[in-house]
Amino acid sequence: MAIDVLDELARLIEREREALLARWRVQVRALPAARNLDVPTLNDHIPQLLTELATALRAGSDETIAQALLDGSPPAHGLQRVRDAFDIEEVVAEYNILRGCIHDLAEQNGLSLQGRPFHVLNRVLDGAIGSAVQAFATHKALEVQQRREEYLAFVAHDLRTPLNAISLSARVLEMLLARDGTETLQMTQMLKALNRNVKHVEALVGKVLEENTNLETEVGVKLECREFDLWPLVEALVHDLHPVAGTSTTRLTNTVPEDFVVFADAGLVKRIFQNLIANAITYTPGGEVIIGARQTDGTRDVECFVRDNGRGIAPDRCQSVFDKHETDPDKDGGLGLGLAVVKTFVEAHGGVVSVESAVGVGSTFRFTLPERRNSIGSASSPR
Repeated sequence: MAIDVLDELARLIEREREALLARWRVQVRALPAARNLDVPTLNDHIPQLLTELATALRAGSDETIAQALLDGSPPAHGLQRVRDAFDIEEVVAEYNILRGCIHDLAEQNGLSLQGRPFHVLNRVLDGAIGSAVQAFATHKALEVQQRREEYLAFVAHDLRTPLNAISLSARVLEMLLARDGTETLQMTQMLKALNRNVKHVEALVGKVLEENTNLETEVGVKLECREFDLWPLVEALVHDLHPVAGTSTTRLTNTVPEDFVVFADAGLVKRIFQNLIANAITYTPGGEVIIGARQTDGTRDVECFVRDNGRGIAPDRCQSVFDKHETDPDKDGGLGLGLAVVKTFVEAHGGVVSVESAVGVGSTFRFTLPERRNSIGSASSPR
């Protein structure tokens, strides 16, 4: 008798699948994450799960059920729900809603889900919940771990510029005091302590970056876009980087129009310029670095640039300078993350980064920021 009920329930689920899905969708849309999903996205792997459920009901054995769950749709569904921004309670809820809809369908058609039919149905759905939740939770845990590692690596890399500025400023101060003959024993001790601690922090930053050599910079980045004036942002960077540029007599010139407004994530744009300007200073001793921006011809997109008249880049390296861990073979200490970070942040905005360079002439790094309606609202990464 139980086998007959199982077989009848399997046929009923197959025959009424569309009506069952429609009833399920109505109830699932009450979940916050599901409200604005289109029908195909909302359905996802659930139609396939109903087919798997019908197969398991006909077979009726725990062994077949376990294999159906292992090879079936729940793990893929759990991963999709991560992308759909469901939380774990919503993933469990949608399966329980499906359970309720199947019970209602059986009752309306005179089927009694007791004993073996009840056990098999719940075994399949509970197993599906477990598989989906496990896949969901594993992916979220890996995602959190990855974001923490990326955040730590990005922060550590960004610390290098201010640390370099502090170190250079201390050395300049030491030289000025020695030249003027005003240096005292106490000043000497303080400057030595400052230099010693800066080197200690630089070593710690280097260690963090070395331990994150597998950092994937091609991850999404969460953007917080708004309209802001670009000139003050660049001018503040020029001021902050002046001690670094001054020691190598490099001139920094801000040519961004004073009324130039962009729509982007100001924090990320600042870090893009900071990396490009610091990179230009390194390769332009005694030269000039020009920072500018303009509206591109025929569009409302923005093109920003950092141009120098320094050493330049060999043609065979121009295509790879934005690759992760790509470093200058003639310089020690770099870990090849600076321009990879630039590429990541620009592409997160939906823009493109490029370089034009000639050895002995200089380099121009350009990046675009699409107009507001084309800007990407969000992606995922550490801030």
